[in-house]
Amino acid sequence: MDLYVEGDPVADATAPDGPIETRWDRRRFEAKLVNPANRRKMTVIVVGTGLAGGSAAATLAEQGYQVRTYCYQDSPRRAHSIAAQGGINAAKNYRNDGDSVHRLFYDTVKGGDFRSRESNVHRLAEVSVNIIDQCVAQGVPFAREYGGLLDTRSFGGAQVQRTFYARGQTGQQLLLGAYQALERQIGLGTVEMNARHEMLELIVVDGRARGIVVRDLVTGEITSEFADAVVLATGGYGNVFYLSTNAKGCNVTATWRAHRKGAYFANPCYTQIHPTCIPVSGDHQSKLTLMSESLRNDGRVWVPKAKGDRRGPKDIPEDERDYYLERIYPSFGNLVPRDIASRAAKNVCDEGRGVGPTGLGVYLDFADAIDRLGRKAIEAKYGNLFEMYERITGEDPYQVPMRIYPAVHYTMGGLWVDYDLQSTIPGLFVIGEANFSDHGANRLGASALMQGLADGYFVLPNTIANYLAAGPFAPVTASHPAAVEARRGVEDRIQRLLAVDGDRTVDSFHRELGQIMWEHCGMERSEAGLRKAIDEIRALREQFWQRVRVPGDGEGLNQSLEKAGRVADFFELAELMCVDALHREESCGGHFRAEHQTPDGEAQRDDERFAYVAAWEFADGDQPPVLHKEDLTFEYVHPTQRSYK
Repeated sequence: MDLYVEGDPVADATAPDGPIETRWDRRRFEAKLVNPANRRKMTVIVVGTGLAGGSAAATLAEQGYQVRTYCYQDSPRRAHSIAAQGGINAAKNYRNDGDSVHRLFYDTVKGGDFRSRESNVHRLAEVSVNIIDQCVAQGVPFAREYGGLLDTRSFGGAQVQRTFYARGQTGQQLLLGAYQALERQIGLGTVEMNARHEMLELIVVDGRARGIVVRDLVTGEITSEFADAVVLATGGYGNVFYLSTNAKGCNVTATWRAHRKGAYFANPCYTQIHPTCIPVSGDHQSKLTLMSESLRNDGRVWVPKAKGDRRGPKDIPEDERDYYLERIYPSFGNLVPRDIASRAAKNVCDEGRGVGPTGLGVYLDFADAIDRLGRKAIEAKYGNLFEMYERITGEDPYQVPMRIYPAVHYTMGGLWVDYDLQSTIPGLFVIGEANFSDHGANRLGASALMQGLADGYFVLPNTIANYLAAGPFAPVTASHPAAVEARRGVEDRIQRLLAVDGDRTVDSFHRELGQIMWEHCGMERSEAGLRKAIDEIRALREQFWQRVRVPGDGEGLNQSLEKAGRVADFFELAELMCVDALHREESCGGHFRAEHQTPDGEAQRDDERFAYVAAWEFADGDQPPVLHKEDLTFEYVHPTQRSYK
C-alpha cells in the first residue's frame, strides 16, 4: 500500500498581499469586529495555559469575551513555558548594532532554511517590539545594564544582540507575567479556570469546532464543554522521542485529536535538536535537561583534536583542542543556529572525538570568559544555570567545562493554520508551538517565547474576531449527536486501553518508540532508515494494543491511563513524521537527509521541488494520509544556500 496519496493544494485565503510592511495593519483593518456588547454573549475555550494560552485567555477576557481555560497541570504556573531559559527576541535595536524589524524578519526566514511564510514571519518581527513593552509594564524583571536600561545578549543565528532575558529564568518570569494577567481575569469572573483537566476529543458540529471532551484527572469524570470557538495552545510533540528536554507531561493528544477530526497537520518531520543539553547518562533517565543556548555567548565549544583522547579537559593543551564551530563558521562561531551546531557536534563525536564516559559529548568551556570578565560577572548572567548543571552532574562548571550533546527540544511542525491562526476546521484556532506557522525548518533561539506571546497577546485577539463576528452561533448541548459521538469515542478508547491487561508497561513501549524515532528520524534521516522505522512503528503499535498493561480503572486518578492515551497518539504521530520525512527528499534546517547534503556536509535544499508546506489530512481506516501542498513564495528574502561561514 502507498504510504500517502496527494490531494488538492491548500492555500492561505486570509493572507494579505501588497507591501509586506503594511500587511498586518491592513489585515487588522479589513477583518470584521465584534462590538463590546456582543462579546459578552460569546464563549471561547482555551486549551493550555502556558505563555500562548495564558496570554490569549487573559487578553480575550479583557476584551469582554467569556473564556474557559483547561490545563492538565495543577496550575498554569506549571506549564512547560516555565522551563525556557535564555531569552526572548525583539527588534528594539537598543544596542544600536544594526538591528531592525526587517533584519529580525530576514534572520528568521533564513534561519528556518526558507521553509516559512514571509507574511507570518514579518508580522512576528513587527509584534516583537510590543511584547517587551507589554511585559515590562507587567513587571517582568528583565536584566538591566548598570544605568537601568534593558540589557540584551546574543543568540544563535544572529549577528546582533536582540535577546532580552531574565538571567536564566526568562520563561518563568514571562509566564508569571501572563499568569498574573490571567489570574486578574479569573478574579473578575471573566475566565473560568479548569486545572487538572485533559482534552481528549474535539467536538465538531456542522463543520465548526464547538467544544471539547475533557477528563477530570482527579475524579475521572468525563464531560463535554461547549463554546463559540476553541483555541489550542497545547505546545509541541517532542516527547514522541521519549527522551527530550520537554516536561514529561508534554504530549500531542489535543492537536492529534483535532487532526483526526479534520485539522491538517503541517510539517510534522520538522523537529529541532538543541545543541546544548546535558548528555544522556544511562537507561534510567526519563527526560533530558536543557542548558540554555545563551551559554554560547561566553562559552566556547571544543573537542580534542585527536581521536580517542581521554585526558581530562585541563590536561589537554590549547594547541591540541579543536574549537570546531569557530574553525568551520568564523563569521558566527559558537553562535551558529541550532541545527548547524547540533550536526557539527554529532559529526565530531562520530569521528571518535567526543568526550565524557559515552563519547557522546563536547565541551562548553567558560575559562576564557571567566578570565576576561571575572567570575562574578558570569555568575550574574548564568548563575542559576551553573548551579543546575552542578546539581545534576556533580561537576563545577566554574572549574571544569560543561559537557553537552544535542537532544530533541522543539517542534516546528504543528497544526496547519492560516494567517488568522485558524486551522482547516472553522472555529478551531491554534497558537504558539502547537501550530506550524512561523519557524520553517529550524527555529532560531529565543523565538519560542516571542511567538507564544505574539500569538496570545497581539495576533489571536485581533483575528478571532473576524470569525466570531458571524456569531453567536446556535447553542449546542451534550445531547447533540456530534457531542454524544465524541464523548462515546473517548469512553470507548479508555475502556479499550484498560481491557488489554497485558504484560508490558506504558513506559516500556514509549521508550522503545523513542529509540526508533531517535535512531531513524532524529538528527539524520535516510530513505532506508525511515522505511525501517515505519515498519517497526507499525509492529510496535500492534504490540501495544495487545500487550500494554494499564492498572487501575478510569474512576479517579490514574496516571498510567493518562500516559497510555498519550502514547497511543504518539504511535500514530510517529508514523506520520516518518512518512513526512521520507517524502521530503531534501535536507533543510532540522530535517537532514543523508542523501541530500553538500560536499562539505551542509544541508542541501531542493527549492524546485520542495518549497512548500506539507499539510497532511488524516484518512480513516487503513487509508493512507493525504498530502496537501501550500506553495511558499519569497518576495523579500530570496532563497540561497544558507551560509554562516
